[in-house]
Amino acid sequence: MGFDVWWFSYLVLGGFVGFFAGLLGVGGGGIMVPVLTTLFVTQGFPVEKAVHLALGTSMAAIVMTSVASLRAHHAHGAVRWDVVRGITPGILAGTFGATFIAARVASQPLAIFFAAFMAYVALQMLANIKPKPSRNLPGPFGLSAVGVGIGGVSALVAIGGGSLSVPFMTWCNVKVHHAIGTSAAIGLPIALAGTVGYLINGWSAADMPALSLGFVYLPALVLVSLVSMFTAPLGARLAHRLPVATLKRVFAGVLILLCAKMLHTVFS
Repeated sequence: MGFDVWWFSYLVLGGFVGFFAGLLGVGGGGIMVPVLTTLFVTQGFPVEKAVHLALGTSMAAIVMTSVASLRAHHAHGAVRWDVVRGITPGILAGTFGATFIAARVASQPLAIFFAAFMAYVALQMLANIKPKPSRNLPGPFGLSAVGVGIGGVSALVAIGGGSLSVPFMTWCNVKVHHAIGTSAAIGLPIALAGTVGYLINGWSAADMPALSLGFVYLPALVLVSLVSMFTAPLGARLAHRLPVATLKRVFAGVLILLCAKMLHTVFS
């Protein structure tokens, strides 16, 4: 199979995904899933597999983005590794288990759930809602239980968990700077468990496009990851210099438009 001109779009997508992941501490799936769904359907991939492929490919791409973002935040001393150790067991179980649910749900309901969750994320950004610190972090069992919930939702929408883990940690008296950095670290086990789950669940699926491995489309994975590795650290460095609050509002508007386009593509 030769070069496909559509692959240029994956390079552009990777630039945006990495930059915003590093800048705002949000999972790149918010951009990747609706864009990839639209691109896959436009390329002629089966509509009933498009959302699953977008979720699996996004999860796999987030692996490299998470590594780059994690390293940048760790260099700034912003990662609470005690929180990462406590929450990771639940994260792995919740994320991996939820991929089995996603694989058994049709594209349309998955798209609706994704759009509804991203609408919540967008409204949270537009309103600049910040939970007031009112308690301390729970113990290992509590952290693991929270991880199951964060991982489960993250697998169904292919995000690194930042839209859930950052508010949770802020509520538990973790400084925002540390909450964002720790969220970047948590994104790695989410991405790894989600990738393995979508590979397994899509392995025997019928009518998959060429160059796909399970629910992961390899050209998109490679090209998005290649570019995002370089733009994620750039976003992390600029997080302390740019008007992040304003950028979040712009990003929220973009999320809403992308989700609307995704729903139109899946249901048209």
